[in-house]
Amino acid sequence: MALNPTVMQAVEQLGYRVTVADVAARSGLNIEIANQGLLALACEAGGHMQVANSGDIVYLFPRNFRDILRKKYLWLQLQQWWKKIWKVLFYLIRISFGIFLIVSIALIYITIFIIIISGSSDRDSSDRFGDGGAGFFYFPDLFWYLSPNYDSYYQQRRQEQTKSDLNFFEAVFSFLFGDGNPNANLEERRWREIAAVIRNNQGAVVAEQIAPYLDDIGEKYQQEYEDYMLPVLTRFNGKPQVSPEGQIIYHFPELQLSVVKNRSRSIPPYLQEFPWRFSAASSGQILLSAGLGAVNFIGALILGSLLKTGTAAATLGGLVGFVQGFYWVLLGYGTGFLAIPLVRYFWIQHCNRKIAERNRQRQARAMVLATPDTQLQQKIAYARQFAAEKVIGQEDLVYSTETDLLVQEFENKAQIDAEWQKRLEQEGNKD
Repeated sequence: MALNPTVMQAVEQLGYRVTVADVAARSGLNIEIANQGLLALACEAGGHMQVANSGDIVYLFPRNFRDILRKKYLWLQLQQWWKKIWKVLFYLIRISFGIFLIVSIALIYITIFIIIISGSSDRDSSDRFGDGGAGFFYFPDLFWYLSPNYDSYYQQRRQEQTKSDLNFFEAVFSFLFGDGNPNANLEERRWREIAAVIRNNQGAVVAEQIAPYLDDIGEKYQQEYEDYMLPVLTRFNGKPQVSPEGQIIYHFPELQLSVVKNRSRSIPPYLQEFPWRFSAASSGQILLSAGLGAVNFIGALILGSLLKTGTAAATLGGLVGFVQGFYWVLLGYGTGFLAIPLVRYFWIQHCNRKIAERNRQRQARAMVLATPDTQLQQKIAYARQFAAEKVIGQEDLVYSTETDLLVQEFENKAQIDAEWQKRLEQEGNKD
């Protein structure tokens, strides 16, 4: 049975003694998945089951269960090693774009300089010094980002802008490709917050309390049937209950069970998606990257023109021949360096408009709870009748896989006898 990393993380966060409901509430996992994950982890990591007199099960895990698993499974070790290796590789990939940009600029302008100097050598000395001087003083203007004076200018700009933790090469990658999806864990956050709402309300809620954490809940007429609650009921084994007035509330018995007294968790009133950011680089780093990209692109165009029309370029060989061999790679890189961020900018604007609209809709649903009407107040009041919390302490345990069964029966003889006597009396009262 495969081990679930989310279950393992939840067990650690909850102090290594958990119920299925604890893990489902902390991780947002489906109850069945959490149950299977705990069973697999207990089996593979030497966990123990503790059975309460109510029949509820608590799982107890050794604090070093990850070490136990590492010794047991080579693939876990390989997985950890690969994470470390990939971290280094990904960093090298990130900085490679900035390195290639600098190399590309250097190759382009050195080649341009060689072609111009070579072309001017065919003229007489007066023309060479006249025209060559003009050409020499023209091209350094394109290097203003790399000039000595720019260093002090850039440092001053950085002090005025928001500080960035990225170095130059990381900033180039961020300028090109951004910094990843800010809502990559949106579904995980969604189910964690929904589970927290249910736990905070002791396992009994109304649909209006869950709606601010969902996306599309349908049209107005569809909302009346509350079909959007079906995934929540399926995930956490919920049960709908109908009030005498015909209103529906939702009861989650398994989320009412815990090994510690539940403290109300602070959660946002609605699920908020984060807007996409163009780049985590500072504005100064973005300007520097864009400027160098423009310098690279303009240089590539000039070089292409010289390679196409320059008579000396074809006979020079050496560095010029080497650069001429992969000129289209340099031009393609220069074009992509400016085109990719431009396309990404407009795409981000489009995505952020949709995110803002979804946030607005969820916020509007949350406002309904802030000022509930009479009908909603009745639903919430009826839901509170099903609210409960059951804490399983050490005193409630009648069996645990930690110790021998005969020893446990001897130690808990009085408790077991009392439980049997209680059941016999209940059966007698029924008769």
